[in-house]
Amino acid sequence: MPALLAVFAHPDDESLSAGGLLARAADAGWHTGVVTATWTAGTHREPELREALRVLGAGAPRFLGYADARVPESAPGEVRLLDAALEDAVARLGGYVSEFGPDVIVTHDALGGLTGHPDHVRTHEVAAGAAEAAGVPLWCATHPGSALRDWGILLRAGQAAHVLPEERVDLRVDVRPWLERKWAAVLAHASEVERGAAPGRLAAMSAEERGRLLGTEWYETGGAGPEVP
Repeated sequence: MPALLAVFAHPDDESLSAGGLLARAADAGWHTGVVTATWTAGTHREPELREALRVLGAGAPRFLGYADARVPESAPGEVRLLDAALEDAVARLGGYVSEFGPDVIVTHDALGGLTGHPDHVRTHEVAAGAAEAAGVPLWCATHPGSALRDWGILLRAGQAAHVLPEERVDLRVDVRPWLERKWAAVLAHASEVERGAAPGRLAAMSAEERGRLLGTEWYETGGAGPEVP
């Protein structure tokens, strides 16, 4: 059975960036899982992540155990992901990769996704290092410039958009048949809805607007990896 391991920075990134692909792959019989670089078991976001992964068919949460760049209480007593030695973080992730045996690893793009969050950038570096060490293809969730027509509404005032040139985005995945599950997974991150982060801003939109944003996912693959299920 093919296996897909997603590696994202924060709880909710997996649902927003690759929730449709995860649900689609799980329905096709793939073994799917998610590693989250920041936050830890026992924090308030663990049960939210657990529910999101249940909805997507991606098993139980897996954590690297680092702190969010801006939220020290995300991993009490632990170093921030941004302050951890890259080789140490790659080794931590490598343990999950060896255990899981993925045919493809999915993560943020090198720009850190639409917002360019530094934790996203660092997670990309960690995932890329682990993928290279294991000889596993890397798919990077991203946004082409053309997506800004719809996705730009999620940016804060004055916030720069980080998008790839169209020619580098070589995989577009139609996830509209899985949109209901993807949206349910996003909503499972209730604390992010409540504080008005991206899930909360999406919740304030009409179903039609949300569908335009969430119904397609884009990846930079370099042509490597298995066929999309």
